[in-house]
Amino acid sequence: MRTIGSICRIGVFYDGSFFAYAQRYLYHERQLGWLSFQPLHTFFEEFLAQKEQGYSSYKVVYAAWHQGLFTARNATEEQLRSDRNLYHDLMHAGIEPKYLPVSQQDKEKGVDIAMAVDALQVGLDGKLDIAILVTGDGDFVPLARALNKQGIRVLAAFFEFKDNRGKKSFINERLLNACNYAVDIIKLENDKDFKTSFKRLFRKQSDW
Repeated sequence: MRTIGSICRIGVFYDGSFFAYAQRYLYHERQLGWLSFQPLHTFFEEFLAQKEQGYSSYKVVYAAWHQGLFTARNATEEQLRSDRNLYHDLMHAGIEPKYLPVSQQDKEKGVDIAMAVDALQVGLDGKLDIAILVTGDGDFVPLARALNKQGIRVLAAFFEFKDNRGKKSFINERLLNACNYAVDIIKLENDKDFKTSFKRLFRKQSDW
């Protein structure tokens, strides 16, 4: 039950590979800059303030990054440097890195389960009002429904685009229907209400 002066507590759960793919597309192909976590969290807070009434403020109080982590055996120097930069970005934004060790053969098996368990644990502890799932994977449909049963609303944040190789990023239709709210970050660029917010999401290489 909401009380006067209450804070809307937001949790952000990143499907790391899904988000990283969009980052690379927006940086290398669209040349918009590097999609940054802190302004993205600010956007989420502002976006949900329009959707959820009755709170005095809106704040991301928990965020976690879920991704498979391969051994360094076959990693290049560039890959290791990129991993280190990502880790720093996560720490600066207050996002907990939750890597799952995987072999080259397994790829990222089990990451979706780890992310679902994390979201459920935080939600069942009564620490969230809204959970943001940054993913397009239909495997998270049961998670969205389980969170709803606990009174936690779910926002699906996703990226729909096709890169130069013809590969597509999209959201599963069932996941879209299972969530209370949804936002395609890519479409914000041409949305009259969010054009300015979209530009603020990026930092240029000179800012690194």
